[in-house]
Amino acid sequence: MSLELVIGNKNYSSWSLRGWLAIELSGAAYVETLVPLYAADSHARLLSHSPTAKVPVLKTADAGVIWDSLAIAEYLAERYPEAGMWPRDSAARAMARCACAEMHSGFGALRSHMPMNMQRQAPLASVPEEVQADIQRIVTLWADCRQRFGADGEFLFGRASIADACFAPVASRLRSYAVPLPASAEAYVESIFQWPAFKRWQQAALEE
Repeated sequence: MSLELVIGNKNYSSWSLRGWLAIELSGAAYVETLVPLYAADSHARLLSHSPTAKVPVLKTADAGVIWDSLAIAEYLAERYPEAGMWPRDSAARAMARCACAEMHSGFGALRSHMPMNMQRQAPLASVPEEVQADIQRIVTLWADCRQRFGADGEFLFGRASIADACFAPVASRLRSYAVPLPASAEAYVESIFQWPAFKRWQQAALEE
């Protein structure tokens, strides 16, 4: 099957990272197209790929254009079930979907005050209360996933899954902004940074 993944700058585009990690998890062959996000012609170029002029976008032979990161992950999980992109246990899978949906629609304060920048290595001068609340919720959610379903591995549900693809940009932010974390959360962040697919993305981001 012919697949093309359209992404933005690897240093800045958190949504692109989610889609990219998902397709890496699937094991599918694909072509990567990177459109710089901050050039004069960025909007026009993105619009030629996506009806929303946003990334990521997955172009497929059977389903056409898929222009949302979570929809991309769901499509890939259905097309490549052997990859086990969602947890196999039904209760774990339900929780993983809840976690991904919460990430997909929430944590606005964290997004606004700590935009992804993988080249950054410096804390904020001060962390607003609403950002701290987002961080606390994320740490609590991670701990709950790990305690209930992650005992047999280093990721949220043991082995790497779509849930980890969704939260990898958060792990990147927490390290870029030098956020102090409980030991369990710091260990999970380190697991993301040691994930071979994430490491390839990070290296490309640092070279941009």
